Amino acid sequence: MTNTNAKAQSSFGAYRRTLLNTLLGGALCAVGGVSPAFAAEPSGWRGYLQFEGAYTYENPEHWSKLRGRVELGRQGAFGEGLKYKIAARADYDLAYSFENDFYPPDVRERQRRGFEWREVYVDGAVGDLEFRVGRQHIVWGEMVGLFFADVVSARDLREFFLPQFDSLRIPQWAVRGEYFVGDLHLEAVWVPLPSFDKVARPGADFYNGPAPTPGFNFVLADAGKPARKLDNSNFGLRAGWLTHGWDLAAFAYRSLDVNPVYSRQLVPTAPAPTLLYTPEHDRINQWGGTLTKDFGGFVLKAEAVMTRGRRVQVLNPANATGLAPQNMVDYALGADIPLEDDWRINVQYFERVHLDAMSDLAAKKHEPGWTLLVNKKWGELWEAELIAVQSIARHDWMLRPRLDWNFARNWRARFGADVFGGRRDGLFGRYGDSDRLYTEIRYSF
Repeated sequence: MTNTNAKAQSSFGAYRRTLLNTLLGGALCAVGGVSPAFAAEPSGWRGYLQFEGAYTYENPEHWSKLRGRVELGRQGAFGEGLKYKIAARADYDLAYSFENDFYPPDVRERQRRGFEWREVYVDGAVGDLEFRVGRQHIVWGEMVGLFFADVVSARDLREFFLPQFDSLRIPQWAVRGEYFVGDLHLEAVWVPLPSFDKVARPGADFYNGPAPTPGFNFVLADAGKPARKLDNSNFGLRAGWLTHGWDLAAFAYRSLDVNPVYSRQLVPTAPAPTLLYTPEHDRINQWGGTLTKDFGGFVLKAEAVMTRGRRVQVLNPANATGLAPQNMVDYALGADIPLEDDWRINVQYFERVHLDAMSDLAAKKHEPGWTLLVNKKWGELWEAELIAVQSIARHDWMLRPRLDWNFARNWRARFGADVFGGRRDGLFGRYGDSDRLYTEIRYSF
């Protein structure tokens, strides 16, 4: 890599992460959904067993995933007034045991095994007010496969944005209240113990942080979490309204940003100075809205979010931290088009606009892109899908074909590929050496 490319990746790393976190998460995974917060479901044990294998075929070739995963949960009721759900997930990845020569020790230790409480909550009601208390998924976004208005969820980004929604999202410990009156839906959320994005460490396949700068030592501090105190709580309000076939919603959310930015510090050392990068979570304010309208032949969807208080990477070497505050707007417009013979097409245009003019901004003022999803089903057994995503500003892209085979009751096999191309300092092009083939076998019960 040339010195110019190394500097570009270093200065652009934090920007890529926050842009992808907002814009591109779901476009890189299969379309998923979340049930309404208080939908009735049958009681009893539910879960799945899954094996996932991925082989990275670019040089150097290596196994990038050999993971076994189990998720188990149960829901029920305490008498007539309260309902509960508890679910946990555990996994172990043998790839980090077999590929000792490829992955550094820090990556192997952090990504070999995992355990997480997925949902631990109680539902109840007081009059017309319904509430949920505990660890839960709170999904405000309505775009197919994109993270715009989905500002509450944290995400596991150690495998980029490739996993499905149910695996990618990290739930929050929260208190949530909902009130319905006619066609109006009001929602309030308090997150006293926030969860934050899990990000890859240097040497991982999908590391997306700052890169070493020629002539300097490089040190990346551990991702410490903000102190658990009430001042670090997140809270938000959301109102939804259904009128004349239009599903409209508006929200305001104040939070510690789930995604870190990396503050830079120059440390005098011999024989070369050291650049120390420390992950930090900014206090941000976000206002946004969503709309959905079914026009018969297609479904129109749109979302927009304005963010204030987030810092972004700047190129000015005199800047002590390498970061500067920047107000920004993210928006997306899309159409979901069902066709005959179980075909479905989804197209979307998105853009991030930086509102504060800065000559040394690492990102461009306008960062547009597009996504295309084509899906086809053959009865109950087979389903094929192709997802393409391109950053227009960065001239790089990602392509994800996959094929699902439901070969027996409760069983699913998946075969696919994740391919990246374009500029190496772009959103996707930097993963050009991480192209892979993968398979999954899943048993649900």
